[in-house]
Amino acid sequence: MTFSVSLTAVSVRNFSGRSRATWKFVVSRISLCSLSMVKAVVGEETRLTSAEDRLSRSAIPSEVGLVIGKLSSALDRGFVFDLIPTPNNDTGEPACSVMDAKDNRKKSSSSKSQSSDTSSLSIDSDWVAEHARQVSRMLLGGMKVVGIYVWASDSSFKNSTMMLYQAIKGVSDAVRHLDPSLDEVLLIHICYSPRRWNCRSCLLGSSITSSNLRPCDFKLGRVLSSLKRFRCIYSFNLRSPICFGGESAAQTFTDILRQQLANHAKDLRRANALVDGDMVQNDEPCNTDGEHEVELLFPFMKDTLVEAFSGKDIAGVLCVAGSICSYAYLNAKEPISQAVADIKADIIRSLQSRLDIICDEAEENLYPNNGLDKEEAANAPIPKLIPSPSTKPFRLPLPRRVFVPWLSGTFLCDYLQPSESLEVLKERCIELISMENTPETSTFSEVETEAHLLISKSFWDAVSPATSDVAPNFIVERSGEGTRHEDDDQRTDKASSNPAIVVAVLVLVLSVVLGLVFYGWE
Repeated sequence: MTFSVSLTAVSVRNFSGRSRATWKFVVSRISLCSLSMVKAVVGEETRLTSAEDRLSRSAIPSEVGLVIGKLSSALDRGFVFDLIPTPNNDTGEPACSVMDAKDNRKKSSSSKSQSSDTSSLSIDSDWVAEHARQVSRMLLGGMKVVGIYVWASDSSFKNSTMMLYQAIKGVSDAVRHLDPSLDEVLLIHICYSPRRWNCRSCLLGSSITSSNLRPCDFKLGRVLSSLKRFRCIYSFNLRSPICFGGESAAQTFTDILRQQLANHAKDLRRANALVDGDMVQNDEPCNTDGEHEVELLFPFMKDTLVEAFSGKDIAGVLCVAGSICSYAYLNAKEPISQAVADIKADIIRSLQSRLDIICDEAEENLYPNNGLDKEEAANAPIPKLIPSPSTKPFRLPLPRRVFVPWLSGTFLCDYLQPSESLEVLKERCIELISMENTPETSTFSEVETEAHLLISKSFWDAVSPATSDVAPNFIVERSGEGTRHEDDDQRTDKASSNPAIVVAVLVLVLSVVLGLVFYGWE
């Protein structure tokens, strides 16, 4: 039996379950002397100049948004591709506003010592962090949310140190789920009185001080035109046993999938790579133009699933199979090995983003003792179900990845559920990315196409033609006689209707007949 689950990305203007609680900061011990910080930042001249002109014409007192770019540890340099303003929150209010001196004195316990001309910024850190979380899903390899920018006067910026750091911390916590290596972000201040740009590099420590928020050189240049593009079609077939005993008895399908993706990420990072047919062995830069093809090579690994099935508590298999189209963008001075690392990170981030979309849409966790009857539990979202011997085989297609043209030949991506149209993706791009030129749906690229994946493997599955250009799917296979008997009729019908199977049977029968004839002549 096959089930399809309707999935969609949550809109930043209307996302459910928005928590208004304060952020819980994780205290980490960081040696500032041992970490290298970005020393210089180069911003795309055309995009940043356009953003400054837009802000000047708007006459708004303040604005906050995301910095999209890349921090290169190999070059000790940062690159800024674009500035994306955070849209108004669900009540229609801007994410950043200016509080005058009267408001500050009301909120301060030591108002007597305050000066009368003091003003500061009020930033909705939760809303900015949610915006960063959703935008980070849309970025490809070599492109990240690397910080925030603020359009404000010099006095209000200087009086908002803690507010700014809370916003920075919230954004870093939101995107670190997809980028665990993030330990440094940028804070760009666009000052309109007097008019100037300031850029600071911030180490994510336990508290903000003058030692972990340092100014860095900032200049404008041509960044996007110098990017090299790398492409990889990555096919995979991951299988994980479902255990009904021990610690895994309370695990949901989501828990099993997260663990499976974490284990696969370790194998993926160790894989070798071919770029345009050549093995990547050194850190030489890429000197050729055009799109470069990347192929990942894995060593022969032991099939742990076979060993797992020897246990008596194994009752099924959870499969994640399909193909992912991945892109990565590399600066001309960076080594090719960095492009390979960005491709691997993009593949992991793509799988994780699709799982996160499922979790966003799923309802609350369902446990055996939650008081639900059998009918209510059967209608629960699949990712939140706890596997049990009564779980029927199902197929859960993941959202497919669609590429959208962006800046200077680069792409963004978004994820669509089977029931959604490209117009929905277009609206999300306008809302989240604030695209000035609305893209036409005819320019969208759908590389991942949905294809039928078989639930069980047999001789008939082996002789059937394999399809590699497929969208990722979740498949659950049950072990046991019950499932086998249920699938026998399906395989028989499939065998009779598949031309390749019929040809294979005829060849087999003909070879037997010819063998008997030749044997009789001898």
